[in-house]
Amino acid sequence: MSAYVSAFELFSIGVGPSSSHTVGPLRAARAFAVGLEAAGRLPEVVRVGCVLYGSLGATGIGHGTPDAVVAGLQGHAPETVDPDAVRAAWTSWTDGSPLLLAGRHPVPFSRGDVTFEPRTRLPEHPNAMTLSAWDAAGHLVASDTYLSVGGGFIRRAGADAGPRGAGGGASSDVAWPHRFSTAAELLELCERDGVSIAGLARRNEEVLRTEAEVAAGLDAIWDAMSGCVDAGLRAEGTLPGMLRVRRRAGAMRAQLEAAEAAGGRELPGEWLGAFALAVNEENASGGRVVTAPTNGAAGILPAVAMYWWRFAAESRLASEDLDRRRGIRRFLLTATALGSLFKANASISGAEGGCQAEVGSACAMAAGGLTAVMGGSNAQIENAAEIAMEHHLGLTCDPVGGLVQIPCIERNAIAASTAVTAARLALRGDGQHYVSLDAVVETMRQTGIDMSHKYKETSEGGLAVNVVEC
Repeated sequence: MSAYVSAFELFSIGVGPSSSHTVGPLRAARAFAVGLEAAGRLPEVVRVGCVLYGSLGATGIGHGTPDAVVAGLQGHAPETVDPDAVRAAWTSWTDGSPLLLAGRHPVPFSRGDVTFEPRTRLPEHPNAMTLSAWDAAGHLVASDTYLSVGGGFIRRAGADAGPRGAGGGASSDVAWPHRFSTAAELLELCERDGVSIAGLARRNEEVLRTEAEVAAGLDAIWDAMSGCVDAGLRAEGTLPGMLRVRRRAGAMRAQLEAAEAAGGRELPGEWLGAFALAVNEENASGGRVVTAPTNGAAGILPAVAMYWWRFAAESRLASEDLDRRRGIRRFLLTATALGSLFKANASISGAEGGCQAEVGSACAMAAGGLTAVMGGSNAQIENAAEIAMEHHLGLTCDPVGGLVQIPCIERNAIAASTAVTAARLALRGDGQHYVSLDAVVETMRQTGIDMSHKYKETSEGGLAVNVVEC
């Protein structure tokens, strides 16, 4: 089985604040409702309910999980839903009012129909949820348990998990022409066929789409990413939740624009941090974001790509045959191939592997993508990804108050800087190095297994218990 996951699944357009706690549950609830409709059982249903287990139960309210469940039961999809239809959908629900199941069948619904079982951890994954429907006699019409396995990917409990138990995603069943399960195999294939990592990924994508459709789809992903950056740079105020965290990206933008106007000097390093903060502030507010490969790490790839777009695309290190759009496509395709390895052989879920699985994976993907568009070889790309991941090993996921704000927002800015540094280090070498990317991926997997569950998106350890919530 190949590790490859389509770019259009790995980079999915959705809503914040969390891919595993918001996007995944929204998809699961929608799948349940649509499944009832497809089976012709919708008219029988008079009550629905959802139980959130493990990490979904522990930090679900802070991540908007019950709100996402309500939106999904109503038939909304993360790609097209208005973020306002998700924000506070459960929190502000009037108990007893009708919920339009699958968008068409009314059933009475109350906030108590979503229950939380944070201490119950189902064996297949810490992010689990059971959706049930009953008829007028109280008999069970249907009940399904879904796992939110990271990055917005879901699967039914008991379904084939694929490599290393990663699972999720329709593209896992595709007969890709270029199949690889490790970075070593990926490099060997590229060497054999004389193509770049991005070129190999493109050939895989063209099994499902025409060349023009692949280009247009990648452009749409970038437009959503860059739109999120711009929205975050223009926003002000505070983020939702009891922490009352102030938005900073807009103020940073104003300061940088003023400094550049006064001195005529660009400040790319400072802008890099502002780009990352902008995306993650949008994510924390429940806005439109792109999983990259998750929502909690959504700011890293857009920030690094925007850094290249604005400051490096015309430099002497940039490949002269690339215009910016084509460069971004190469960036995203390279990141896709690398991200597929993390998803298949370790994890991209903070609830499963800690923040090393989210921010670490995103940093490595961004470092590899930047190396690619700055003219790096396949070996240098692999080296950059290895450097970036190696220095995130053991990173815990300990969100204060169960919110994707502290330390998540700043962590994305730091990781974006690390990605740029990793790319520059790799570009100054010849691609030869001692520790392989495969070794680091396996180390991340083992570290995630050894890590205490309290450091895996449960808000039961680390900063989450040592910072006073105000």
